[in-house]
Parts: sequence; structure tokens; C-alpha cells
Amino acid sequence: MRNFLLLIFFIPFLSFAQTDSLIFKNQDVIVGEIKSMNRGVIQIETDYSDSDFKIKWNELIYVKSDTRYLFTLRDGTRLNGKISTLEDGTFLIRYVDPAAFIRIKKGEKEEDQQVQEQIVTSSEIVFMNALDDGFWSRLSASIDLGWSLTKANNLRQFNIRSGLGYLADRWKINSSFNNIRSNQDEVEPTKRTDANASFVYFLPKDWFLLYDFTFLSNTEQLIRARVGNKVGFGKYLVHTNKSYFGFQLGANLNNETYFDDTPGRRSGEAFLGSELNLYDIGDLTFFSSVFAYPNLTEKGRFRTDFRLDLKYEFLEDFYVNLGTTINYDNRPISGASSLDYIFQTTIGWSL
Repeated sequence: MRNFLLLIFFIPFLSFAQTDSLIFKNQDVIVGEIKSMNRGVIQIETDYSDSDFKIKWNELIYVKSDTRYLFTLRDGTRLNGKISTLEDGTFLIRYVDPAAFIRIKKGEKEEDQQVQEQIVTSSEIVFMNALDDGFWSRLSASIDLGWSLTKANNLRQFNIRSGLGYLADRWKINSSFNNIRSNQDEVEPTKRTDANASFVYFLPKDWFLLYDFTFLSNTEQLIRARVGNKVGFGKYLVHTNKSYFGFQLGANLNNETYFDDTPGRRSGEAFLGSELNLYDIGDLTFFSSVFAYPNLTEKGRFRTDFRLDLKYEFLEDFYVNLGTTINYDNRPISGASSLDYIFQTTIGWSL
């Protein structure tokens, strides 16, 4: 305890040129600029390192920062405020209500607003992001590439996966693109493309509203284009520094065209789905989702989409990803397969 108090005493002298300081359970001190904390890892930039430090959040015992952050708590509460450490090891977040925060952005002093306080433990904070960094600090991106060549039948396969996202105070936008092309002698090329763009608006208690635009083109199921417009709501049932698990429910307008002469189909569907993400398992990250689409206008038709990804980070921002996607339709058009699946092994980079 004595060493801890001494470290706290000396921090103002260590950090005269920078605003943020961290102390960990092993008494290590890092002085720099806190960028974010997500999935149980806090990221801090220093003047003396080539790359940012990434340390487990649960190893932290003290934070000093004058920066304003966007916080997400375990119960879904979202706050704009500043963080400090209390004597008992808990954290104090000082924040203002959203309307007052807008006025502050317009130039009013924070002291003139009604500041509120909330005391939380380390495990209650599941996300924080510096708000002073502007657009780029809220952006996320990734790209995966894979390629294979087999002598038999001159088989060549190329696939690309990419993602792009932006997180605001009360909403987020995510998009993804996945393309596979396979060619071999004396066989028709196999092509598969799926993409989506989603908008999520956060509500209290980890509820959210969503809109999701989806696209699929698949030669195996003779689908030239399957376009979906999903509107619904969801909730995170588990949201911690180690994992999250949630569900989604709503309606989908499904519009399909085909590679052959089969007339296109347009139908209304309900959808129910869930997502599970585990990210406190060393350098591994596990993601899985499953969605069911019972048709409301075509009696007896039922579709499901399943996805599983296992990612291993072997170098900072670089990873190997093993993934599979399965699409099932109990009433495909004549000549098409009811089940299509892919397995992908790619090397990727994330921002």
C-alpha cells in the first residue's frame, strides 16, 4: 500500500508533459495517452515506444486522465465523462447529461453544467474510447486475404473478407464484404459474394434498435442476388470484458433473383437470431451467430444463416482467421442446392 501511495504521489512529476497515467498490480507505471479500452484490453500511446502498449484491463489498479471518454458499462449504460481512481480502488466517472454535453461542445464551460457522478468497479467498465481523438479514433477496419493453387485440374481459389465500422456516442455503423472465386479446368467457375451494412441505435439497459441491409450472390444455390432489409430490436444479455451474448428479433423484406429463367421472388419474413463473442482466451477470439427466417408470406418456407469465426492474433494487428458460413433454404428453386457452406482460412490485418 505504501508503494502504491508513493507512485500516486510521483505521478504528477512523471506526467508533466502528458495527461494520462496508469498503475498496474505489479506496480509498473505507464505515462502516455490512453486511446481506448475494449474487450478487456487497454491501449496507451507513449513517446518512447514505436507502437502502442496493450495491457489487460483487469491488471489495472489506478488511472489518472483529464481526457473525456465515451464509456459503456456492463448494464448497458453509456456515459460521456472523465475517470479518476478512488482510495478504495474503485473508479469515479464524472459526466453530464447528453443535452448538456451538446451545449459543452458548442463552447459552454463544463463547470457551468450540472455534473453527475457514478462510482463503478473495474469489471463494470466494458468499453471506453477517447473523445478528443476525432473521427479516426472511432473507426475500425479489417481485411483478410486467402489464395490457394492445386495442380489437379489447375484449381485456383481466391477469397477476400473485409469490414469497416464507426462508433458514435449513441449509435454505430458496421459493414462487411466477403467474396470467394474458384476456377478449375473443365468446370464452371464457382462464385459467392455476401455483404451487409447495419445501423444500430443504443437504448438504455443494453437494448438497441437496428436496421440491416444484406446481400448474397451464390452460384451453388443459383441466386443471382438475394437482398434483405431487416428492421428490428435486440438486447445484450451478457456484456463484460470477457464476452458478450445477445439476441435480435424483427422483420425482413426478402427479394431474390436467379441465374436461370426462374421468376424472382419477394417475400416477408420474421427473423430471430443470436450472437456470441468470446475474447478473453489469450490471443484467440471466438465469434458465432445464427439467424432463423420463418417466412410470413410463403407458407412452409424456412431459412437459416450460420457463421463461426476463430481468430488468432500472432502479431500486433495481424491475425489468422478460420471461418465457416452455412446457408440453408428448405425451398430452393429447381436445380439448386438447399444447403451451401464455405470454409475459409485467411491472414488478416485490423485497424
